[in-house]
Amino acid sequence: MSLKRIEVLSRIGYNRDLQRMAQEHTCVFDHFIAPEMEDQRNAHFFLVTVAGRQRFLDELHTLFEKSDTARITIFDAESTFPDPHPVEEGGQTASDDPITTREALYAQVASGAKLSGNFLLLTLLSSIVAGIGLLEDSVAVVIGAMVIAPLLGPNLAFSLGAALGDRRLMWRAIQANLAGLSLTLLLGVLAGYLLEPDLSSRELMARTHVGLDGMALALASGIAAVLSLTAGLSSTLVGVMVAVALLPPAITVGLMLGSGKLSLAMGAVLLLLVNVVSVNLSAQLVFFAKGIKPRTWLEQKSARQSIAINLAVWTLLLIALFLALYYGWKPL
Repeated sequence: MSLKRIEVLSRIGYNRDLQRMAQEHTCVFDHFIAPEMEDQRNAHFFLVTVAGRQRFLDELHTLFEKSDTARITIFDAESTFPDPHPVEEGGQTASDDPITTREALYAQVASGAKLSGNFLLLTLLSSIVAGIGLLEDSVAVVIGAMVIAPLLGPNLAFSLGAALGDRRLMWRAIQANLAGLSLTLLLGVLAGYLLEPDLSSRELMARTHVGLDGMALALASGIAAVLSLTAGLSSTLVGVMVAVALLPPAITVGLMLGSGKLSLAMGAVLLLLVNVVSVNLSAQLVFFAKGIKPRTWLEQKSARQSIAINLAVWTLLLIALFLALYYGWKPL
């Protein structure tokens, strides 16, 4: 949604500052003050457009950072009349700001990195379906597994945590990612031990070697995921793309390890590592390019250090994997 309604509950002593902000910020299309309530607070309602909205929210945060009674709530506004969106010649809206605010982006991404029973159950089910599709050489079944795979969330959460310098979010993302991939690998090992993988399966064998096409898919998935989020669009289809890059190689590693085919397992490991690195590297680059950063100067300084370190690590890992692929390891 490009139009938001921001509700601010605060002591009446803040009224003058809030009225000033409503006049100074061009993103505020309308401002209404409700009558004073019994607890001596007012409800301020701001109807805001895209351009400059994040700066307005940042100033609200700064204004109330020492208040323990104020509350800021953001709602989607489906539409309003008259239309508040200024249109330039050619029908383009006069704004280059991200559609989604930092706060909404954080809430959406952080929820996808929660290590919960549902996350593990969806990972288990998608791994079972993907394993069946690989063993049966069924493209349709493999694609079906991607629809329920929840692997997009942890990877985006890690990249956003790096962009914001939020180590807690990064650690939660690492835990969820490791848990999901470990569960997939264990299921694959068990299936590979009990069922002899059919090496004539094209879907299975395609995940035992790395090519530039796979690397391009993973890079495109990371870019598309962040762009869909910052534009306020659904990330369902992008989640399928990321799952395609991560889930089949992970289950293939387990199948090959369980059946004792170590050389093919190593090929799948390289593909999985290349895809994980590519998704995270491209996602962090887009967050950086979109200007997603913390609110305060001190937090921004910490985030810049975090981004620099993570981009350097991911880039070096990708280069190392590329060299290992083309000048080192070769499948037997």
